Amino acid sequence: MNYLKLSIYPLLFAVLLVSCKQHEEARRPISQASGTFMKKSVDRNKKLVANEEEVIKKIIKSNPKIKYYATRKGYWLYYDEKNTTDLSTPKKGDIAYFNLEVKDIDGKIIYSEADLGPQTYYVDKQEIMMGLRDGIKMMHKNETVTFLFPSHIAYGYHGDNKKIGTNQSLICTVTLRNFVPDPAAKPTPVAGQTATTTTTTTTAAPKPATPKPAAPTKKDTINP
Repeated sequence: MNYLKLSIYPLLFAVLLVSCKQHEEARRPISQASGTFMKKSVDRNKKLVANEEEVIKKIIKSNPKIKYYATRKGYWLYYDEKNTTDLSTPKKGDIAYFNLEVKDIDGKIIYSEADLGPQTYYVDKQEIMMGLRDGIKMMHKNETVTFLFPSHIAYGYHGDNKKIGTNQSLICTVTLRNFVPDPAAKPTPVAGQTATTTTTTTTAAPKPATPKPAAPTKKDTINP
């Protein structure tokens, strides 16, 4: 009987060892499949971006009379109206007032200025299209700028769930009418300064001094 018990334990241990090994081996292909999927997804996105940029570059090449500017964020722009006198630009917390027209990459209007109406944007504090978020901060008052946005900095894969489709490059014309500081924002303290609180204290009026008797004047003393 003892011999039977001793022979069962090694058998159970072997079964458990084989089961764990099979479980680990079964999980391995899932990780490999996930890595393959991610690599394919990255390659697909790179190809998509390259194709969209190629289309935009062809548009630029076909309009040699227009001066286009490439940006570090991966989009292009040109000035319809440029302000060279007031060079201030919107900063975080400002309220920007602008008009916007949106076209597809072939120049067909998707949303006109009349469709969208006057736009109000709290700079860097409000969710808007990534390209516009960056582009508006480069503009001066009373400027009109046309931006060429690849889809990855426009509405991406999802579009806007209305008229803008999947992975759609856009041409956006923006007129920045004005921008002002947010009146509700607290003023930023100047570096090196600390906030001080002015307090008014009431002090008792000093008692009048008792006049001392004048000393007798000496004959050799000259009074002023």
